[in-house]
Amino acid sequence: MRVDIIKTELDEIRDLRTMFLHENNFQFVCNKCHDYGWADTWLFRIDNVRVGYGSVWGTDRRQDRDTIFEFYLLPGYQKFASTIFEEMQRACKAIWIESQSNDVLLTTMLYRFCKTSFAEAILFEDHFQTSFEIPGAIFRKRSEYDPMDGDDSEYVLDVGGEIVASGGLMLNYNIPYADIYMQTKEPHREKGYATYIVQELKRTAYIMGRVPAARCNIGNRISQATLEKAGLTVCGFRLKGAITAFE
Repeated sequence: MRVDIIKTELDEIRDLRTMFLHENNFQFVCNKCHDYGWADTWLFRIDNVRVGYGSVWGTDRRQDRDTIFEFYLLPGYQKFASTIFEEMQRACKAIWIESQSNDVLLTTMLYRFCKTSFAEAILFEDHFQTSFEIPGAIFRKRSEYDPMDGDDSEYVLDVGGEIVASGGLMLNYNIPYADIYMQTKEPHREKGYATYIVQELKRTAYIMGRVPAARCNIGNRISQATLEKAGLTVCGFRLKGAITAFE
């Protein structure tokens, strides 16, 4: 069996990426790496047949190419995953793997080729709709007259003419997903505003034809509780591991 690992352009593997996203059916948090030119891509061939691809970016500096974050093989060829992964690592010289735990193939490679790994973030998907109400609270788009205070979020929560929380939807992920972010001003925390704005951002995403999702730092218990209260549920983890030298 002849295995070829060929550095290539994104357009050469775009059809394979479409299959990767379709088969996994989740928000892929590194999708923007391709759109912004932060990644190198490698095509896999077995006996001159296209069977998959892998992608590499910089774990700490975008200009580096030291981390494998995407690894896909067509059905029927995944039995060769370990062999192809080793060949890819030798070609690109990556020393890290970053994987979403709901990406089973790359996560399998992480546990197979990394002696140690850890979770950096928690990933969330929408689970159920909520119907919280806060008397006097108005969820709206930020206007040109609102004070910025270093915050350029598109949406705000207005209570009595004062902005108490803000947030938005990041749309640079794979369609149809939209990533929710939010923050509550210090004097107004623990009053339910964060949960309420997440609820309304979810509603906004669906109106836009998007599916809401979110993530937070692994140690941010407050954000995790807020997202879960607003109807999201944990669907995976963002994992990182150092590749062990192949013998």
